[in-house]
Formats: sequence, C-alpha cells, structure tokens
Amino acid sequence: MSVRSELLKGILDGCMLAVIEKETVYGYELSAKLQQVGLDDVSEGTIYPVLLRLQKNKWITGEMRASESGPRRKYYTLTEEGKEALAFIRSEWGRLAVPVNVLLKGETGDGDN
Repeated sequence: MSVRSELLKGILDGCMLAVIEKETVYGYELSAKLQQVGLDDVSEGTIYPVLLRLQKNKWITGEMRASESGPRRKYYTLTEEGKEALAFIRSEWGRLAVPVNVLLKGETGDGDN
C-alpha cells in the first residue's frame, strides 16, 4: 500500500463526513465529490465499507429513495453523533496538521523561517 493510501485511510472518515455534512448524497455521488477535490484514488470499493462503518457508529443514516434515472439509491445523512464526530476529527486534524507541516517543511515553528 502506498504512503498516500495509508495517510488517506486515517482521515477518510472525516473527509466523507464533511461531504455528507454539506448535503445528503448516495455512494457514487460521494465518490465523485471526493474525486472533484483531488482524492482521485478513492474508489467506490473503498467508499462502501467506510459508509457501512459510519452507519454502524451511528454517525450517518441511510435511506433508500427513488432515483430519476435508474434503480433506487441509498442516500446518506449526518446524524447528531456524526456532527460531533466530525467536529472532533476537525479539531484533532488541526492539532496534527500544524506540527506535521512544521516538521515536514523544515520550519522551526517560531517564525524564524
């Protein structure tokens, strides 16, 4: 597995919750939205197991709805628990991103660079 895949694996739940927070989506649509922001390597095969886990954690709910083009689709919505989880993920990401960027970019973090 590539370094990019490993890094993405750790934050994918948060990315998916952030998309679902903005609007109710179905799996393929979620995959397309992730790809639109540059996460091209997130396949549908990756999306559905994560959606199942998010549902099991009660962070999202799924509802079957009629589709204008084709079979019924399962649309996903964020729950209150999901909103709390996303807020926590955002907080933790912020706490990690700053020091990691300092280290990886070779900055001192004290304004000298």
